[in-house]
Amino acid sequence: MTHSGKGNPQREKVVLIVEDEPQNLTLIRDLLQFSGCKTLEATDGKQAVQLARDNKPNLILMDIQMPVMDGFEATAILKNEEETKNIPIIALTASVMNGAKERILAAGFDGYISKPINIREFLKKVSEYILCEEAKYE
Repeated sequence: MTHSGKGNPQREKVVLIVEDEPQNLTLIRDLLQFSGCKTLEATDGKQAVQLARDNKPNLILMDIQMPVMDGFEATAILKNEEETKNIPIIALTASVMNGAKERILAAGFDGYISKPINIREFLKKVSEYILCEEAKYE
């Protein structure tokens, strides 16, 4: 499913990255900024909820296991609020156990990306929801 940002089509595309692991956060931020996106960063679900409320990003990339508030709880809050319920949220997860994908989608996430991150697959998945520039993700 393809999602596009609401409002002015010329508006800069903003992605909220929610990741507590510094190396993953740096990689994701660099990939998105290189692709032309503006990024916001949070290291736990509580920060993510506040940044999403305040900034209304076009897309949220949400780690599942984090301190303070995990990705499931943060996503449940955002999907139940009028102002944020239509923002696509993609889970970032290292879990490859049977049923993990189904549990993630049932929890309200719009999709998921497996870690460790495969750069080509990451950019392809992100481009299903938002195009930061007229970049090619082939």
